[in-house]
Amino acid sequence: MKCLITAPFHEDGLNILKKYMDVRYESWKEHGKIYMDPKAFIKKIKDEKADVLIVEADTVDEEVIEATKPRIVGCCRGNPVNIDVDALKKRNIPFFHTPARNSEAVAELTIAMMLGAARRLIEIDRTLRSGNFFVEDEKDLVDLYNRFVGVELAGKKVGIIGFGAIGYEVAKRLRGFDADLLIYDPYVNEERISSVGGKRTDMETLMKESDFITIHTSVTAETEKLVGERELALMKKSAYLFNLSRSYCIDEDALYRAIEEKRIAGAGLDVHGVEPVDSDNRFLKFDNVIVTPHIGGQTVDSVRKQSLMMAKEIEKYLLGAH
Repeated sequence: MKCLITAPFHEDGLNILKKYMDVRYESWKEHGKIYMDPKAFIKKIKDEKADVLIVEADTVDEEVIEATKPRIVGCCRGNPVNIDVDALKKRNIPFFHTPARNSEAVAELTIAMMLGAARRLIEIDRTLRSGNFFVEDEKDLVDLYNRFVGVELAGKKVGIIGFGAIGYEVAKRLRGFDADLLIYDPYVNEERISSVGGKRTDMETLMKESDFITIHTSVTAETEKLVGERELALMKKSAYLFNLSRSYCIDEDALYRAIEEKRIAGAGLDVHGVEPVDSDNRFLKFDNVIVTPHIGGQTVDSVRKQSLMMAKEIEKYLLGAH
């Protein structure tokens, strides 16, 4: 067998696979090539004579599957939206993916955003870097401390919308900050919520009572614009909103208005209606909004986790454990 890997892959995972097959490793992050066009990807697969495919961003649709007839397909994503899983099932082709491989990474960025917003780090950093801020007398010193007063997470109510792998990891970390956790997720059991000291609540109560709100829902028909004008209007003026799920789940226009009109304290956004994000992103003008370019899961550690998950599952399959 010959394996073509275009996903970012750690050496530990590569070493496992190399015991069973020849491996051609060309990470899209190193080569800058994502195969969205089926014909281009088909040519690449055939040129490499690959019968095992491991991708992350490339499209593996029915045309690619029919033309290349892979023996095994893997996708290093939690939600393999770029793979025609039904076409693989129809042909009895084994398929593997990596659920929750970056849940800890996204959870940690969520906490970082909360702390950054609570202590107004973006505003402070921008002000000091502006070249126009100087402390020359006692009044300036007093103004400095009054201007950048922050808040603490301890004792605050944090609302978590969506309590899957990422929401759960966020809750685990927040326990160390002595925050009160309000959970909205109709599909999780009470035991899961109580295991982190959380309290189940409805959406309206969560929006009204929370000091920090973080969204970690799946993309479904139910979650489209789950947080819109009505929900934002329920928030405290002192509350912050964070979205590290998908932009699909929030009405960005309504959020923009709420921030511009100072109806909420601020936000943190890792996902956006228009990606990739660059300096044209409209939320960048606000000092009270933290903007990151969909990098919640992008850590060295998450690459190693997805690589080992994928390699070990394929190894089990090849050894007859499946």
